[in-house]
Amino acid sequence: MADDLNRAVLRDISYGLYVVTSHMGEKLNGQIANTVFQVSSEPPRMAISINKQNLTHEYISKSGVFAVSVLEESTPMTFIGLFGFKSGRDIDKLSQAQHKVGSTGSPIVTENALSYLEARVIGQADAGTHTIFVADVVAGEVLKPGVPLTYAMYHRKKGKSPKTAPTYVEPEKPAESKGETKKMKNYVCNVCGYVYEPAKGDPDSGVAPGTAFEALPDDWVCPVCGAGKDEFSPQD
Repeated sequence: MADDLNRAVLRDISYGLYVVTSHMGEKLNGQIANTVFQVSSEPPRMAISINKQNLTHEYISKSGVFAVSVLEESTPMTFIGLFGFKSGRDIDKLSQAQHKVGSTGSPIVTENALSYLEARVIGQADAGTHTIFVADVVAGEVLKPGVPLTYAMYHRKKGKSPKTAPTYVEPEKPAESKGETKKMKNYVCNVCGYVYEPAKGDPDSGVAPGTAFEALPDDWVCPVCGAGKDEFSPQD
């Protein structure tokens, strides 16, 4: 890789944000994905990029089918956290989201979704850490009108990229705070990498700037993935 590559430039490439789901027998799973795109119109075909470490990759590889739900602009960060920062090997994600089973056997997430489609894999390409699955679109439905959630808007909501995402960029450590909050430590979420900075607080959750992590309410959760306070560690 070229030494002069600034990975931040890759953030300017436009993406949507989706839930990609599949199954293995009666087992269901899904994950957040941004690399979903149409590759031909006749026949209608699409491609997705999935990390080889993810359980959804295993299910797609074995079943040869998947579904994609297009998320709406107002999708809560905690919902994205459920599918984006937690593993189906540890929890049953679909038990926590409204869904139905489609004609391919794949679960279709309908909660916070504008539309969905189902697809059957016809080919794949090795992309290093990821596999690109190319598939024929076999079914789809518009659930309601609305504005799709874009990756750019997700980041404006403080969204982070999981380490298994193709767009992951190692976060920079925030600059040291000034004034009285300088002595208060930043805390990092061990699930998604969100950094709670006392100097900024969490105004969206009613936490004023200057609030130490230790002073946060016991029921406060990570604004990105919904993890509790016990999932945070002091940042070095």
